[in-house]
Amino acid sequence: MAQVSLRNVSKMFTPNSYAVKDFNLGIENKEFLVLVGPSGCGKSTTLRMIAGLEEISSGEIYIGDRLVNDIPPKDRNIAMVFQNYALYPHMTVYENMAFGLKLRRLPKQEIDQRVRDAAEVLSITKHLNKRPKELSGGERQRVAVGRAIVRKPLVFLFDEPLSNLDAKMRVQMRTEINKLHIKLQTTMIYVTHDQVEAMTMGTRIVVMKDGIIQQIDDPITLYDNPTNKFVAGFIGSPPMNFMNGLLIKKDGKFHFNEGNFSVRVNDDMRDSLAPHLDKEVIFGIRPEDIYDRLFAQGASEDNVITSTCEVYEPMGAEVFLHLNSGKHTFIARVGGHDRPAVNQDLEMVLNMSKAHFFNAKTEKVII
Repeated sequence: MAQVSLRNVSKMFTPNSYAVKDFNLGIENKEFLVLVGPSGCGKSTTLRMIAGLEEISSGEIYIGDRLVNDIPPKDRNIAMVFQNYALYPHMTVYENMAFGLKLRRLPKQEIDQRVRDAAEVLSITKHLNKRPKELSGGERQRVAVGRAIVRKPLVFLFDEPLSNLDAKMRVQMRTEINKLHIKLQTTMIYVTHDQVEAMTMGTRIVVMKDGIIQQIDDPITLYDNPTNKFVAGFIGSPPMNFMNGLLIKKDGKFHFNEGNFSVRVNDDMRDSLAPHLDKEVIFGIRPEDIYDRLFAQGASEDNVITSTCEVYEPMGAEVFLHLNSGKHTFIARVGGHDRPAVNQDLEMVLNMSKAHFFNAKTEKVII
């Protein structure tokens, strides 16, 4: 079994300065877990502590039932795939993949079988006699993954392995790594700053900020029910729109008053929002939950706002409209048939059943 458990793990590089603080996480056997967050949030440091490449300041790390705090990396039965591939340029693909096994003095026949099996899984058999300089970026990354596979580790660790690839190759390699996880049925821990990678690859996602876990959930729960404004803004592309305003009561109904517009809050949100009446709140809504009134049937007048189209970004099947209410800028993701002119005033409908509200001081979710 290859569960990984981090218990109150912290890392300090300087006194009173935490890179990772009180990190608690249990990773299940065969799980694909993604650590995501902005640069400097501590995700790579966490991965390196699991690998044993970074000494922890406090806490405990278990791989399976074994406490590994004082066990060197080579004895942890893990394999790590780095961002820069770390291939030996003077060796062939075959030699690169076999090198670690030779150091462990495995029988020659077993080494050959493992290398060829991994090459077959990764579709790089035809490249076994080539050197890294003869390969594309995607092929080199496959070799780096293959070198990890041949070790048959308990846990695979990936440290931003796709960040050096172009956009098309990143999409392709995302799919390949997902297929690999399904085929190998091995625990994988993957670090990325790209929330699209996180959403498409992880069975669970850990969102980090300033060395602290913000939320752990499956991708859809994370997207639909963020625990705070940071998570809501980090997950999603384009990100969630945020607007500050007052929560008021008008004609017996709750409204969010942005200053230049007012929209009615759904009745099923009243109980959660009641303590915040007549106070400043942060209103959040995702771009796909904002519609052009021309294409929205039966829209309630209470949910219609007027805004100016500042930028129009055609994406093919959809369009990103960059809008300005006069006080806030926000983005609507609409169908490709919607083609307003720049500087045109538009009536937009907000789907208030999908609205989120956050405490203006703590930025924690209200509802």
